Amino acid sequence: MTGLDPSSSLYAEPPLPPVDPSTLTVDVLADTGRRIALRAIDMGLTRWFWGEGVVLLGMLRLAEATGSPTPPFVIEFVERRLASGIMPDHVNSIIPGAACAWLYRETGDPRYADACSGLLDWLSSRIGPGPLEHWPGGVWADTAFMAGVFLVHCGRALDRPELIAEAARQWLLHAEVLGSETGLFAHGSHRGETIWCFWGRANAWLALAGVEILEADPSLDHIRERLTAQLTALVSLQPAHGVWDVLVDGHPETRGIIETSATAGIAAALFRAAALGVSAETFRSSAWRALAGLHPYVTSDGSVTRTSAGTVLQLVPFGYSVIRDDRVQPWGQGLGLHAYAAALVTRTCR
Repeated sequence: MTGLDPSSSLYAEPPLPPVDPSTLTVDVLADTGRRIALRAIDMGLTRWFWGEGVVLLGMLRLAEATGSPTPPFVIEFVERRLASGIMPDHVNSIIPGAACAWLYRETGDPRYADACSGLLDWLSSRIGPGPLEHWPGGVWADTAFMAGVFLVHCGRALDRPELIAEAARQWLLHAEVLGSETGLFAHGSHRGETIWCFWGRANAWLALAGVEILEADPSLDHIRERLTAQLTALVSLQPAHGVWDVLVDGHPETRGIIETSATAGIAAALFRAAALGVSAETFRSSAWRALAGLHPYVTSDGSVTRTSAGTVLQLVPFGYSVIRDDRVQPWGQGLGLHAYAAALVTRTCR
């Protein structure tokens, strides 16, 4: 291990004590989710981009879990962008379209379907035989969520099963590039070479995309097998306090540097995989440990703290030890919403 720099790890703040999972009642989960949503609204989100897309979908999932009407913020956000025009310029600009697909399923308003079709045209022009690239020469786990989840929602809303099949194909293509023998996924590849840094949020993106696809088509056994292997590996590496490190494999340069957005996303995936009957008891138990560890990091105003900033692919593990995590981030709020929504569904269905 010559040449490693564990300085950031050595000075990492100790984790907060987790709460007792039994205290996470339906009322507590719903109240926390609402506070997270209100804090996201207070951020003044206006861009048609990935963080906003994760928030929109998280708000819709929370509303569904609580039996609440469609959040006005989601409708107003989408309406403003429909009025000004949606012009994607990167694959990260696709995921907010999942909210359009959701709204189309709820309302039948053809404007939402038209928005989905425009985004599909842009995306289709970039899809080839291989995995979608995040940047030229680079395949990132993020894309399996940003494009894949959009495809799933459009497939369901527009009654186009071929879109769900394409999401599944992309997921498996990404798994081939980024998957390891351990079951974990790397963040990405650079110039055709996979960089074996097992970033937490990358694993959250792929896990959440995997459950979205399986919920749409439970017959996809190849995805079920690889998703099971990934989540099993994550469960085996989960710290006692419940919150995974920024790199989930315990690398000495990032050990003890926790990351809440990854934990939220992984927890949501575990809850939803368990609901599909995938290692239900083990995955559900791990998900509650994760949420119990995450809960103390949600402040009274709904901020999900200790969320790492937007993170480009790092070529060495040390790079992940110095990403700032001292500001509220839309993807932290959004993945928090996914986690509390999935926990609520679990509580109310048992």
